Amino acid sequence: MIEVKILGTGCASCKTTQKLVEEVLAAKGVQARVEKVEDIASIMRYGVMSTPGVVIDGKVVHAGGVPARAQVEQWIGA
Repeated sequence: MIEVKILGTGCASCKTTQKLVEEVLAAKGVQARVEKVEDIASIMRYGVMSTPGVVIDGKVVHAGGVPARAQVEQWIGA
């Protein structure tokens, strides 16, 4: 099971990114735990200065703006 964290304070782009990641996970049948991180201090610990950010298994794979679906599919792999 992979761990995905969506970093963001709850803006529309953050919500869209979370929905997109969850859709791709479901479409690929990948089991994952998706966690929303809204605490600014926690977000800063990842070195993310612009949200939304996406962290997969502890590694920041995206920051700033909604990622393209193809990008998300690459990160998920399966």
